[in-house]
Amino acid sequence: MSFEQLYDLSGKAAVVTGGSRGIGRAIALALHARGAQVHLFDVSEQNPNADDPFSYHQVDISNSEAVNQAVTALPGNCTILVNNAGITRDRSLARMADDEWQSVIDINLGGAFHMIRAMAPIMRNAGHGRIVNITSINGIRGKFGQANYSAAKAGLIGLTKTTARELGAKGITANAIAPGMVMTEMAKQLPPEYIDKAQNEALVPELALPEDIANAVLFLVSDAARMITGEVIRVDAGQYV
Repeated sequence: MSFEQLYDLSGKAAVVTGGSRGIGRAIALALHARGAQVHLFDVSEQNPNADDPFSYHQVDISNSEAVNQAVTALPGNCTILVNNAGITRDRSLARMADDEWQSVIDINLGGAFHMIRAMAPIMRNAGHGRIVNITSINGIRGKFGQANYSAAKAGLIGLTKTTARELGAKGITANAIAPGMVMTEMAKQLPPEYIDKAQNEALVPELALPEDIANAVLFLVSDAARMITGEVIRVDAGQYV
């Protein structure tokens, strides 16, 4: 099979959560470029990029009923799911409020669970599916001030591996990508010392761009990765090493 055939997503549809900006938008653009029909699930009322060639759905993924209703309207060829949506509510563990803990768990971990549970029947019926969960190196190593975020992202790794075990027999793979610092437009607005710290951890001269995460997603949803499941791939410029 040629390279073009391996990465051809024509005739397939994908859902990307949190897909209206940053890493999510880069992923959506990459999938569309390879022929997929892309559906964005985002909590915002409208896509800030109105000219994007995607179908936009306002969905609060922390609400299982909202997810189920939105998924019901998807086409039967929607066999690619990228769980990218996430929030941060950073604070030291001793000072973290209950709502700061719960909101991050509900969206970053609960939202992914809701999406997988709702879309699994579509993939089972098709006999094919690709699930990619965007976790974080901080879900592997922990991070000061991110007890909620790190716990949710660590849980996402466990969810990925369990999903791979439960759905593999139906032709469905589930993998995770663990970025480090990614130079989104939002990240570029951080105080320089935060970026410098990440760069000092890295082993290569620059930090990842959103497109680097999108390229890894594209690989995992393609036929080139059809024998890969239950894995966590770090895309972090070597920050974790």
